[in-house]
Amino acid sequence: MKKILIALLLTSSAMAQEFTPLYSHGIPNYKEVVNKQSAVKGADGIERISKVSVPTYRFFPATMGKDPKSCVVICPGGGYRILASSHEGYDIAAKFNEIGVSAFVLYYRLPEDSAQVEKKYAPLQDAQAALALVRENATKWNVDPNKVGIMGFSAGGHLAATASTHFTKDYTGILPGANVRPDFSILLYPVISVRSFGHGGSSQNLLGKNPSEEDLHLFSNEEQVTTQTPKAFLVHAADDNAVPLKNSLLYAEKLTANKVPVDLHVYAKGGHGFGLNNKTTSGDLWFDRLISWMKANQLL
Repeated sequence: MKKILIALLLTSSAMAQEFTPLYSHGIPNYKEVVNKQSAVKGADGIERISKVSVPTYRFFPATMGKDPKSCVVICPGGGYRILASSHEGYDIAAKFNEIGVSAFVLYYRLPEDSAQVEKKYAPLQDAQAALALVRENATKWNVDPNKVGIMGFSAGGHLAATASTHFTKDYTGILPGANVRPDFSILLYPVISVRSFGHGGSSQNLLGKNPSEEDLHLFSNEEQVTTQTPKAFLVHAADDNAVPLKNSLLYAEKLTANKVPVDLHVYAKGGHGFGLNNKTTSGDLWFDRLISWMKANQLL
C-alpha cells in the first residue's frame, strides 16, 4: 500500500497524508491498474477527486465527552464519475464533529471497466467495507457500534441508499459475519433509482449504456425497501433539474409503506448539489433539522 499513499500525496490537495487505504488485505473485485487518482479545486472552490481506483478514507473523530459517539460514513456525490470531496465530504465531517458525532469520509471506487472485474459492485463493496471497519474499530475510535449510519449526496446518496437496502448480502466476499447494515441513513438530493427518472449519467457510469432488467431492478433502491431498511432523513429541492424530486418522494413512500420511520424535507428552491448551504433558505438550515432528528432518535 506504500505506492498508493505516495500517489495520493502527490495528487491530492486536501491533507492527503490522512488518507488511509480502506482494505488492508487486498481489494475485492480489483484489476491491477496504474493509480491515476487526482484532486482539483475548481473556480467554485469545490474540490473534485477523479480516477478513484483504490478506495481510501479519512476518519474525523468527535472529541467532546467520553461516551461512545455516533458515527456517519459519508459518501460524496459526483455522478459515479468524480467525488465532490470538499463540500460533500470533509466540510460535512467537520460539521458533525461540532455536534459530537464522528465522521468517516469514504473515497469509494468510481466504476470503471478497466479497474474492476464487475464495476457495478465496486462502490457498494466499499460502502459495506467502510461500515464493517467502523464497527471493527468501535472501541479504538470511541464509536457506538449500534449508532453507525451512512450519508450520501446525489450519486453518493444512491450508494448510501444501496447500502441501506442491500445489507443482507456481503458483496465484498471478505466480510463473513460482519454487520454491514447502517443503523440510519441521511440522503441529500439522492439518486434513488436507476430507472428513467433517476439520473442518466449516474446510471450509465454504474451499469453501462444497456443495463439488464435484472440490474435495473437490483439498483433501483425504491424497489428494494423492506421492513428492515434503516430509518432515513432526506433533503431535496423541488427545482432540482439534475436529480428529480421523485427519487426522494418515492423512497419516502416505500419506507412509509413498510412502516420505516422517515423524515423528508423538501425545499421549493435550491437546485442540485448545494451541500451544507441551500442559499435560498437562509435562516432555515437543513443541518439544524438533522440535529433535531438525531436528537429525537437518540443519536446525539
